[in-house]
Amino acid sequence: MGQLRLTFILPVAGFLFLAAVFGLYLYQVGVGGKVVSDLPSALIDKPAPSFDLPTIDGKPGGFSSKQLAGKVSLVNVWASWCAPCRVEHPLLMRLAREGVTIHGINYKDTPEAAGKFLDTLGNPFTALGADRNGRVVIDWGVYGYPETFVVDKAGRVRYRHIGPLMADDLTDKLYPLLKDLNK
Repeated sequence: MGQLRLTFILPVAGFLFLAAVFGLYLYQVGVGGKVVSDLPSALIDKPAPSFDLPTIDGKPGGFSSKQLAGKVSLVNVWASWCAPCRVEHPLLMRLAREGVTIHGINYKDTPEAAGKFLDTLGNPFTALGADRNGRVVIDWGVYGYPETFVVDKAGRVRYRHIGPLMADDLTDKLYPLLKDLNK
């Protein structure tokens, strides 16, 4: 009986150990030796995808690609059910208070949940559209939430950040890039 138990426990323990080592490696190094938030986008230096999204509550307005021309802006893809989106939200509010134009794409959310999220945490978005079926975020190449893009005055994507923005992302990447693009 003890031998049978040992032959079962050792492979399971070995598997768990290897899974933990592999998971830690991916967490520290990222996929392909790169940090996941630094993976490039096929859209860099290309025009932002063309789209026209309704508002989250069905009222007039929304967000379209036409609003990206003429001013440097951020496009943030988020959802109320996304825990990392909640983590980064105070930084988006800070950026909005500092005068940064932020547009939002709300991904596969209910109008009630998205509205409650913004009512509770604040609304940093100049324009906000609801991508209820997820087709627009596919055109942007989004595969993790949240994702934030920097779009220049000509409507071209200049930078992509995967995952929640953190304070060091602002100081190390976003602020210098925004300053350069606004010259």
